[in-house]
Amino acid sequence: MAEEMKSVQATSLQVGDVVKGKVVQVENNQALVDVGYKTEAILPVSELSSLHIAQVSDVLSVGDEVEVKVIRLNDEEEKLIVSKKAVDAEKAWKELQHKYETGETLTATVADVVKGGLVVDVGVRGFIPASHVELHFVEDFSDYKGKELTLKVIEIDPEKNKLILSRKAVLEEEANRKKEETLASLEAGQVLEGTVQRLTDFGAFVDIGGVDGLVHVSELAWHRVGHPSEVLTEGDHVKVKVLKVDRENERISLSLKETQEGPWDQAAKQIEPGQVLKGTVKRLVSFGAFVEVYPGVEGLVHVSQIARRHVATPADVLEEGQEVQVKVLSIQPEQKRISLSIKEVEQEEARKEVEEFDNNNQNGLNVTLGDVYPELRNLK
Repeated sequence: MAEEMKSVQATSLQVGDVVKGKVVQVENNQALVDVGYKTEAILPVSELSSLHIAQVSDVLSVGDEVEVKVIRLNDEEEKLIVSKKAVDAEKAWKELQHKYETGETLTATVADVVKGGLVVDVGVRGFIPASHVELHFVEDFSDYKGKELTLKVIEIDPEKNKLILSRKAVLEEEANRKKEETLASLEAGQVLEGTVQRLTDFGAFVDIGGVDGLVHVSELAWHRVGHPSEVLTEGDHVKVKVLKVDRENERISLSLKETQEGPWDQAAKQIEPGQVLKGTVKRLVSFGAFVEVYPGVEGLVHVSQIARRHVATPADVLEEGQEVQVKVLSIQPEQKRISLSIKEVEQEEARKEVEEFDNNNQNGLNVTLGDVYPELRNLK
């Protein structure tokens, strides 16, 4: 009965038919497949896959079931040649055409690294150009062999056996989706983690989740920054505060300094009334002088507190850039105000001189510095 069925199938087989069979023997360059024909069908190694296969045992074992296409049939010689790659290719081209039209992705394992890109087997030979592997330039692709990638079909021509795939297209879609999600969720006042992408003369661009925001040079630090490279390096991980979001134009303003303790906050912890500090005259105005006593913190020396004598204008005794000693009269960090006095420092120094003279007066005449200089009498 089995012989009769085999004979029936044998008479009905034609070139182009697709049949199922079982591998009964594996050799280096071919496999023998029982498809119900009067003799086993020959499946050459060259007909196994669209990619190069060194030997049949690399992909097939005895007992495997395969679907093959008849590509040559000679009844007289009882010789039947079949192809597995022809069946795989026919199915693959249909599915690939559908994915090309719908934009669906597919996954494939990199089979080989060749000049100009990567090769994958998706039922047919697919090629990924080097420029379509990543969003950035890749110099060495050796690590990609055996790696599974998610891809999109960007060019397909079954007649020319041409299939071009792209991983970059998938990554771009993911990046755009992430960018839209980030833009939708951003609000002024948020503090986020980011990575410095680029430095320019006017600021730094920071990636805060698929979208870049600009930290203007004026928002990099509380002190003056000439160029972003003075405080940042590309690749740095930083905390930034969102200042403004323009979703329509995809512009985001960020601040680095707003996430850091400001100079006035730091000064409030270190400066107290009564302290004598060294400072630098930054500005002269009609009513006094502004002296920097802490990086980014200036206090006012009122004209009446500049000297022990009458001063008509601050410029009579001070100049910008001059270093002076000042006494802290009061500090109001919330209002960013510090009242300073140069006069009180001078009075304190004069008082010490009087006390030192009196203590060292050993002549027995009971003469004080106040007797010699009456204007110093009230300093003690």
